[in-house]
Amino acid sequence: MAFRAGLRPLTDRGDAPGVATTSVAASSFGLGCAPIGNLFTPVADGDAEATVGRALERGIRFFDTAPHYGEGVSELRLGRALAGVERDSVAIATKVGRVIVDAAGAPVPVGGTGGPGGTTVGDLSRDGVLRSLEGSLARLGTDRVDLLYLHDPADVDEALRGAVPALLELRDQGVVRAVGVGMGRSAPVARLVRESAGALDVVMPAGRVTLLDRTALDDLLPAARERGVGVIGAGVYNSGVLADPVAAPFFDYHPASPEQVDTALRMAAACEAAGVTLATAAARWPLRVPGVEAVVVGARTLAEVDVFADAADAVVPDHLWTELDDIAAAAEQAVDTVIAADGVA
Repeated sequence: MAFRAGLRPLTDRGDAPGVATTSVAASSFGLGCAPIGNLFTPVADGDAEATVGRALERGIRFFDTAPHYGEGVSELRLGRALAGVERDSVAIATKVGRVIVDAAGAPVPVGGTGGPGGTTVGDLSRDGVLRSLEGSLARLGTDRVDLLYLHDPADVDEALRGAVPALLELRDQGVVRAVGVGMGRSAPVARLVRESAGALDVVMPAGRVTLLDRTALDDLLPAARERGVGVIGAGVYNSGVLADPVAAPFFDYHPASPEQVDTALRMAAACEAAGVTLATAAARWPLRVPGVEAVVVGARTLAEVDVFADAADAVVPDHLWTELDDIAAAAEQAVDTVIAADGVA
């Protein structure tokens, strides 16, 4: 699979020497920029820019950010890192639906960041969307973005009334090339796909199309396929447990349950026996799902970029996919059995 045409760079000029734009990394993987916005761990400006630079060196040309990531810091750092890169040789995705406010709760100036004590607050109005994008463009140092997501809308009805029409307006004006929804819960996104009359180009279900959590396969992916909406996988490590269940036993930013850790450990053992890391399999598995066109993987360091860039072209034996699916199915069956037993009790 690969990013659909509307989400690819407009030109392949500016590619690093020796990097093929036809590689899996270039065509199907993007860099998630939440980590360089100080997600959980502070990152120095220079280190953040170096991470983006390594992604470019490895052939990555799709970059995903948001005002919510570091209250504008991620966008600012991404814009600085790409300042010397030909704009048409990269694709940039950012998000609306939340506006940045300072510690006193006041909206920050256009292009500003939240600063100490700053945060973001939901705003699904048309004005909120336009104001948010104006700030994003200033921080990114560009006059357009390639993909504009609605970010974690708390109220689907409000989103359909205000934010979604605003997204379509911006696409019609050419300010953005494509529009979509990014969210950690698949059911609201599935509803937005169904009720936006085919207006969305792509959706990004974070953490819901993974080796460990396949929720979106039941509701969102069928709706997206029916309406020709593309799907970009994200949160492929489920916050850490699928990257390293021993060193990072977290699921959706919280400690993983013993059952989740056990399942991840069994998957890791199967991967090790096949000569593949669990992180490699986790990054690659969503691309096996019909309808998933690409994957965005967050990285904080050069080494983390290398992990998923290496995974893009790694050889994964077919039997491993079968083993991993069997492990996931057994874990799901165990959960269903517990639920059924609780219901009888």
